[in-house]
Amino acid sequence: MDLDKPIYTLSIAAEILETHPRTLMMYEALNLVVPHRTATKRRRYSQRDLLTLQAIQRLTRGHGLNLNGAKYVIQCLQLLDANEIERPPDLRDINVDHVRI
Repeated sequence: MDLDKPIYTLSIAAEILETHPRTLMMYEALNLVVPHRTATKRRRYSQRDLLTLQAIQRLTRGHGLNLNGAKYVIQCLQLLDANEIERPPDLRDINVDHVRI
């Protein structure tokens, strides 16, 4: 499956992520995720967008971080993984393999 194919509408993405559509719009305003826009300007989220948002949610909901902290931790985890450095035990469950921030 193509992770970047824009297939999910705003309402479907919000339902999958169990969040309010306005929350996704806020994430977009903060450039945490930028969904594809159709010719009629409707948002379409890809599987990669959802994986990114799920990682952010795990850090904000599960670890108590704010959005800037979540973004920073994801970037740090990607650097650790790229350099094959072991992660801190509390952050081993955060999947950032396909996350794009």
